[in-house]
Amino acid sequence: MGIILAITGASGAIYGIRILQELKKKGIESHLLISKWGKVTIETETEYTVEEVVKIADYYYNENNLAVSISSGSFKCDGMVIAPCSMKTLAGIASGYTEDLIIRAADVTIKEKRKLVLMTRETPLNAIHLENMLKLCHIGAIITPPVPAFYTNPKTIDDIVNQTIGRVLDNFNINTDCLKRWED
Repeated sequence: MGIILAITGASGAIYGIRILQELKKKGIESHLLISKWGKVTIETETEYTVEEVVKIADYYYNENNLAVSISSGSFKCDGMVIAPCSMKTLAGIASGYTEDLIIRAADVTIKEKRKLVLMTRETPLNAIHLENMLKLCHIGAIITPPVPAFYTNPKTIDDIVNQTIGRVLDNFNINTDCLKRWED
């Protein structure tokens, strides 16, 4: 079916871009959303332009258009990933305040009991952040902060990013070459 992928304004836009690239490589349909601040983060933190990122996706939607198919529960997909997920987006999802298409798509993903993976990105975390994560975890969202796995002996930032996105895609049973598994 496909995956909805949102990139918000938290640091770590490369995670969303790499997930999008892996979905393309695997022939899995992608539905992309980028917040206003996500666009700024892409341009600030990566070598990609927003236009280049949009071209990787199968479908791209304006975050302000709530009249598109992915805002409806009748839209079939395997789930949604928000990578990175800002604390603002997390709070909107946790409170059900669907002010934009990213939060509406996440809300629909929850109500339809599909997988919602949130790569929450903030440090340090305060009690409000933790309460919002816990609230969403209790209703089935998967909270996956981009925490490096050093047992893989990463040599580059790309190694760290690839391992992390491999773990995210594992949630959808999407196997990638970029994930090193623990071995005895």
